[in-house]
Amino acid sequence: MLSNSPTDENADPAGGLHDASRLSDVLTRIANDPKRDRIAVGDFLRAMQERAFGPLMLIFALPNVLPTPPGTSSVLGAPLVFLAAQLALGRSPWLPPIIARRSIARKDFAAFVGKATPWLAKAERLLQPRLGALAHPPAEYIVGLVCFVLSVVLVLPIPLGNMLPALAICIMALGILERDGIWILVGMAIALTSLGVVSGVVWAFVKASLFVIHSVLG
Repeated sequence: MLSNSPTDENADPAGGLHDASRLSDVLTRIANDPKRDRIAVGDFLRAMQERAFGPLMLIFALPNVLPTPPGTSSVLGAPLVFLAAQLALGRSPWLPPIIARRSIARKDFAAFVGKATPWLAKAERLLQPRLGALAHPPAEYIVGLVCFVLSVVLVLPIPLGNMLPALAICIMALGILERDGIWILVGMAIALTSLGVVSGVVWAFVKASLFVIHSVLG
């Protein structure tokens, strides 16, 4: 569970994070670091620095791809809104202390990493720098704007409004991290599909509500 418990500010959560070439290796190294009982969101931000957008957006979006308890998407979606807005505005990644201090027990993080890294490692083998113009400004700002819209959808209590938007964010986050424009294009396509699905769900809900109101008042 995430908490506001402080972590050791002087420790390097990755044990040499800057030398790791793959995010799956970084996450595994952090999860296996016996010197830490808890891992804070700010640890990733300090370690990745200007490359923090991709990893943090992936970490917050990935749990929403799978079925999660009600309310999870709202909790994890709020930091995504903040990060995506900064990416869209061309700002350096920064999180307010109330988010940066949020931490998770290392054993819980290790359990999450154990499930996620095999899939992440497979994805990384397909990633490579290409169509770089899509993974750098100004195109990167458009990616941030799309992720911002998807993050807002994640926060809202919309049925079927978390899995597809979260998947689109994950794919675009990997594209940003590895500067792979192909993955960004795929993520954009899934984003458009997810927004279409969500729009259909909202429209169906509105029509059903209007029908009920008409039936009651009619």
